[in-house]
Amino acid sequence: MATRFRGGSGSAFPGLVVEKADPDFLARTLSQLPRGVVVVSGTNGKTTTTKMVVELLRGQGLRVATNRSGSNFTRGVVASLLGEVNAFGKLNADIAVLELDEAHAVHFVKAVRPNHSLLLNVMRDQLDRFGEIDTTAGLLRTIAEHTTDGVVLNREDHRVARIADSVPGRTVSCFGLGPAVKHHFPSDDDLHADSGSAARESPEHASVDADAPPVPADVVLSELTPGGGTFLVGGERISTQLRVTGAYNVYNAAAALALVRQALGDDADAGRLIDSLALVAPAFGRGESLTVNGQPLDLVLVKNPAGFRLGLSSFPHAGTATMIAINDDYADGRDMSWLWDVSFEVLAEHGVAVTSGVRAYDMALRLTYDHVHVGSAEPDLGTALKAFVAGHPETPKRIYCTYTAMLAIRRHLAAYTEVEDFA
Repeated sequence: MATRFRGGSGSAFPGLVVEKADPDFLARTLSQLPRGVVVVSGTNGKTTTTKMVVELLRGQGLRVATNRSGSNFTRGVVASLLGEVNAFGKLNADIAVLELDEAHAVHFVKAVRPNHSLLLNVMRDQLDRFGEIDTTAGLLRTIAEHTTDGVVLNREDHRVARIADSVPGRTVSCFGLGPAVKHHFPSDDDLHADSGSAARESPEHASVDADAPPVPADVVLSELTPGGGTFLVGGERISTQLRVTGAYNVYNAAAALALVRQALGDDADAGRLIDSLALVAPAFGRGESLTVNGQPLDLVLVKNPAGFRLGLSSFPHAGTATMIAINDDYADGRDMSWLWDVSFEVLAEHGVAVTSGVRAYDMALRLTYDHVHVGSAEPDLGTALKAFVAGHPETPKRIYCTYTAMLAIRRHLAAYTEVEDFA
């Protein structure tokens, strides 16, 4: 029986088996849920935002099914659900919250129409997979068009905000930024405005009126505070501390709040939402802080210029030892030329202790062009981590890393400290 298969360690293999043996498993299983299905997609922030949404809904007393392993392809969703259905194929949940890769989400929503979708952003990320940026925006538009009840959009991303025109009859909510913090979150067009290339010539970009008044947003991040942020939620000003670190994760919190408020409507308890938000732990590698030899060690996932720039601007650099680990496996994106679109000048004063990963020497060269001193370049991640920890025993540490490098580093860190299993 298909429901006897169980995934482990993030494996999507059982999902592949069930997809072949029982093609209707996904639609049949999810159709049972009284509050339906929520999809989270976009280039950056899917994993952290999905985790936030899950915890916010659980804080409202709901049973939530999710693809916790972070396997955001359709077969990964199937594998995750297999672990939660009983012997009769029934899912013990009120609602499903699913993180989906942009391209695979298009296939998912044609089989299972979500009740609500949250579309975060469009960045030049892994273009060897998806092609031009407007193609990625088109994938998100398809997700919205197949959503039945409501769509939540990032009003600061012009390509995402314009999707509102494609979903007549659905509720559209937005999350956004206040004037005081907007400069912390450059859009893809901001990053490429000086290049005179695809961003400026794109038809989508050409039709944007930069002087137009902002679209009203249900949740606005108005201020970044030490260890948290201040939000305007339905017009009410609310400040809270957060366990997640990094400015980008505070903005993800705004997105999660907007989605849950739309999905629950008047059933949402605002006080409990904020209480739950303050307790959400970081998703693995997304602003995750571990303790190694009595000192904090932060892991910061980087995937593209915008994400790297946000990561660099989200943390103080004084008194912190820095390591950068760059791989170019399929899950990272094979073309790492985007590193040249990131300004690393903020690291110049304190330098980088070590670069590592497959592209250790490329990263060291890139830093040199921004006058950042590099202590050493060591491609082997285990060797580099050992030297990094040993060389800075009394100093807080931070590692910026691509996806597969982050996974390997977490495995090596298990020799130093307790590392949460994300499977």
